[in-house]
Amino acid sequence: MVASPVTVPIQALHLSPGGHLLIEGVTWEQYERLLEELGEARHTPRINYIDGTLELMSPLPAHERPNRVISDIVKAILDAQDRDWEDFGSTTFRKPERAGLEPDTCFYIDGNAVLMRDRKRLNPESDPPPDLAIEADVTSKTTLEVYEVMGVPEVWIYEEGTLKVYVLQSGQYAESSASATFPSLDVGKLIPQWVQQAFQEGTSTMLRGLRRRLAQ
Repeated sequence: MVASPVTVPIQALHLSPGGHLLIEGVTWEQYERLLEELGEARHTPRINYIDGTLELMSPLPAHERPNRVISDIVKAILDAQDRDWEDFGSTTFRKPERAGLEPDTCFYIDGNAVLMRDRKRLNPESDPPPDLAIEADVTSKTTLEVYEVMGVPEVWIYEEGTLKVYVLQSGQYAESSASATFPSLDVGKLIPQWVQQAFQEGTSTMLRGLRRRLAQ
């Protein structure tokens, strides 16, 4: 006798902090239905989708703080440079029939910030991808692959006190020593320093000092 496969509703799965689960053979329609059933108000799990593979991740609480600190640093730099920005946080982005992702944090910058500032709901057919996405302590196996499909120009990955910058070139990411978003700053060196300073002195103290230095 062949045993029937065990089926468990995805809503019944509870990932412990730091947990990570890959499910193969998921259709685009099933992915969209899952997002609808889970609703927009949820905080976990984070969900990525790429070509039939569904990935669920439950971030560790310790991962959230670097993500928020880096987001605050990016805003401080953009403000000092008198540039427009919109923080879209972990909004769900979709490339119909192929990919969906929820970044830790993402930004529309300059012209795209003006374009997207009144958006309450994204149109995957016409709206551009974010200009910059930030991920902290990535456990995902598909993160950069999903971002490539979405066409996000630049992705930062912060892990264990190190920031890696990936710039999209001819449809693929190349690790870069320079940021396309902030070409005049050595973000690979400076961001980890400022994050560590925030942990030592407090985020507000670090940001006040950073704003003063940027204004000089």
